[in-house]
Amino acid sequence: MARAKKATTTRKANGSGNGSARGAQAARKSRKAEAASRVAAGNGPGGKIRYAVVGLGWFAQTAILPAFAHATSNSRLVALFSESPKKLKILGRKYRIDPANLFGMDEYDEALRAGDIDAVYIAVPNHLHRDYAVRAAEAGVHVLCEKPMSVTEEDCEAMIDAAEEHGVRLMVAYRLHFERASLEAIEIVQSGKLGEPRIYDGVFCNKIEDPDNTRLNPIEQGGGTLYDIGIYCLNAVRSLFRAEPEEVFAISARGANPLFSRGDEMTSVVMKFPGERLATFTSSFGAASHHHYDVYGTKGHLRVEPAFEFAEGMGYRLTIGEKTRERKFPKRDQIAPEILTFSDCIRQNTDPEPSGREGLADVRVIRALY
Repeated sequence: MARAKKATTTRKANGSGNGSARGAQAARKSRKAEAASRVAAGNGPGGKIRYAVVGLGWFAQTAILPAFAHATSNSRLVALFSESPKKLKILGRKYRIDPANLFGMDEYDEALRAGDIDAVYIAVPNHLHRDYAVRAAEAGVHVLCEKPMSVTEEDCEAMIDAAEEHGVRLMVAYRLHFERASLEAIEIVQSGKLGEPRIYDGVFCNKIEDPDNTRLNPIEQGGGTLYDIGIYCLNAVRSLFRAEPEEVFAISARGANPLFSRGDEMTSVVMKFPGERLATFTSSFGAASHHHYDVYGTKGHLRVEPAFEFAEGMGYRLTIGEKTRERKFPKRDQIAPEILTFSDCIRQNTDPEPSGREGLADVRVIRALY
């Protein structure tokens, strides 16, 4: 089905007057200070932020847990949460977690309120992000949440509100915000080297063949290509153009494969940005794995390839007139910089980026597309 929609990107304001707004702001500042004091008291001067990883699926095992070995300057992995006793036993032993800190999901609230965990890295299925994030905030525990932030705008706003109300930090784990190739691509586009950027075009294909993969969940549970991989294309163009789309259009296809009966096999998107700029991308679970994007300006062209995957190095090719320059970047840990940055924000009592509002902006557009 094809659909064209306006993409609204402003968040409703809360509060009923300057006095109440100032009072709420003061209360939030007080709670943030209290949360910072709890962290300092729990770890001592110069102490490290104590993390629990919530959910031990493939990505947590492949990328998140190993990243703590590269974030030891300010972070410690101290606890794991999972519904699987087998995973807890194996991974607890592998990462030398105290057996007393290996928890079932039904122990979540009690464990967080014990005061031995400063922050959680949430890696449960998408539709559960809100529940675990809000409960962590209510326990005074900071939240680093995998993308997509959640499934609906209402969920995202509830997560933002809970973090503000309870004085904790909330960050969405956009790993490419810390990747050098991505940052240089943004710098090139914003510098004017391409002239005026007019067109963005991206592709992200990640072939899925396992019928039990949570990415194949129904769209209302955060399954589907846009929530999983299309979000990378969307977040990239929003960062490159430094703007929000004004109109969006999408068309999805399933093909004959029953694997995709609950969602989309692939979706193609067209977006109109301020300045009469256009962006297109396709995300697919059925085509052979591949990913890249192109930005076309009035003076040149930039291709980033590979563009989105964490398991390989990245690179780009910049063409201005008849001159072409290529850069390659070796594979590196993309998760550790998120953890290091978030820990610094907690210790310094500063707001993290990418923030909850960044996560909300992507979810709002995806909802309009689906």
